[in-house]
Amino acid sequence: MPSDTAVTLRPPARDRDGERRPGAATSIWRFRSYLLPYRWRFVVLVVVAVLGIGASILVPLVTRRVVDGPIANSDRPGLYALGAVAIAVGVGEALLMFIRRWIVSKATLGVETDIRTQLYAKLQRLPLAFHSRWASGQLLSRITSDLSVIRRFLGFGLVFLGVNILQIVVVVAILVHLYWPLGLVVVASTVPVTLVSLRTQKIYTKLSRAVQDQTGDVTSSVEEMAHSLRVIKSFGRADHVFGGFDRRSVRLHDTAVSRVRVQSTFWTFLDVIPSVTLIIVLALGALAVAQDRVTLGTLVAFTTLMMSLVWPVTSLGFLLSMTQDAMTAADRIAEVFDAENTIVDGTRELDDVRGELAFEDVSFRFPDASEDVLHHLDLRLAPGETVALVGATGSGKTIFTNLVARLWDVTGGRITLDGVDVRDLRLDRLRQLVATAFEDPVLFSMSARENVALGRPDATDEEILAAVEVAQAQFVHELPYGLDTRIGEQGMSLSGGQRQRLALARAVLARPAVLVLDDTLSALDIHTEALVEEALRRVLVGVTGIVVAHRASTVLLADRVALLQDGTITHVGTHTELLATVPAYRALLSAELDPEDELLEVAS
Repeated sequence: MPSDTAVTLRPPARDRDGERRPGAATSIWRFRSYLLPYRWRFVVLVVVAVLGIGASILVPLVTRRVVDGPIANSDRPGLYALGAVAIAVGVGEALLMFIRRWIVSKATLGVETDIRTQLYAKLQRLPLAFHSRWASGQLLSRITSDLSVIRRFLGFGLVFLGVNILQIVVVVAILVHLYWPLGLVVVASTVPVTLVSLRTQKIYTKLSRAVQDQTGDVTSSVEEMAHSLRVIKSFGRADHVFGGFDRRSVRLHDTAVSRVRVQSTFWTFLDVIPSVTLIIVLALGALAVAQDRVTLGTLVAFTTLMMSLVWPVTSLGFLLSMTQDAMTAADRIAEVFDAENTIVDGTRELDDVRGELAFEDVSFRFPDASEDVLHHLDLRLAPGETVALVGATGSGKTIFTNLVARLWDVTGGRITLDGVDVRDLRLDRLRQLVATAFEDPVLFSMSARENVALGRPDATDEEILAAVEVAQAQFVHELPYGLDTRIGEQGMSLSGGQRQRLALARAVLARPAVLVLDDTLSALDIHTEALVEEALRRVLVGVTGIVVAHRASTVLLADRVALLQDGTITHVGTHTELLATVPAYRALLSAELDPEDELLEVAS
């Protein structure tokens, strides 16, 4: 049986200032499993890249033979032959570059798609405790921009970081072999490059992490604005919201400029070193040629090979920056993959469901909270019974309803369905048996039909229309394309009552064993509510129901009423019994309107 201890989330892999925490993923190497399906493409990619480097090294050596041979000896046929070899090598190098770019595009796009798919699946599995602590913009930036950073690194940075280092080592060895005094000058020039690279790495890593986190903050601002546009406009707070966005954007700009400053200084230094080294080599080489210690062809080959090092050395700054960006992106994505899934899937099935639901000494506490929201809560619902849950605002009614489908897990006691702890059931089976309609309905940017059939995609048109009738959502037939009308993101083209009715139709269509209505009728006018309630009376026959209610008319849907006070159920009974004997219950209903008047209105 699952433990009754409170759940906690693993801390982020990094602080916002970029400092790694113990146990954090420090390398993109952890994503190596995603490379395995494309390993042969990457092997071919490395081979082709190495062959391309070999071709670029071969050209200066052929040039040396041309200068010291055909040109020095006026051998025209030999000049033509070696010239043809040089042209063939150049064409081969260009062909290898085309093959490399074609292979890398297919491989890296495949890796990016695989990681994004797994990341999305992970986000779907993570509990509400995780999503309540993360801004959606931060998650969005990880699944888009951070993955793009990793793709670019895999397609270019990872390969050429290794290949360019190999080229530098091989070319320096050849230079030492051609003329060791000048070769030692080139070797000496690598020392300041190494020292500056090590010094710059830590500063750049912090700034890179800050830029990526602040990009997530800006993304969150844009997303919140898009979802809250109606509220912003209605209160005339556009300037206020823009000010917050502007502050985040300026902060991102300043951090990005600081990163560019560090990056530019490093790249400039890497540009200067080869130029200074080349001047020294040309001066010493010319002196060596004048003293017959080296041939002119050797000096030409030496300088040409050394010039071929300008790009590998200069690109080290770009490649190291790309590596740090990819490492930071990998750590940010790893934060999601490493997040603990506290809602553990059970293994039991449940057939022939009767719908007996029991809360046994249930307690609940939010992660990192010091006090329970619910405690010592006991309630038993017989199969087919409907219980109305009544309580003041903030008393924990929504959490109570969320516990049934394990959107949150209890931190004490247990909830059973037909005597089986819901934590022992398979999640997909449990959520087929329990359908919830929320007070704040969530609709998707799809057609009204698809929104209603979300829980039962195989439902027939007749079943969908029946659910629409129960929810009194006939307004869908007046939409431009009826049920096939796309209702826009978050259903913003509909009123609050219309959204609630579509969400209610979705819950009804699921045909659950347990139907949970979390104040689903709050946005309906009293006449529409009366029609919905009349239909629900028929739907709730044979279905175990929990109805969060504020009005006496809604309470009358239930067989019994449970009063939630101070985090626990204090009274259970019929509406008439509680109205006559419990002042707190009477006061809650009269806070909305006089219950006797409402009963008379419904009766009429």
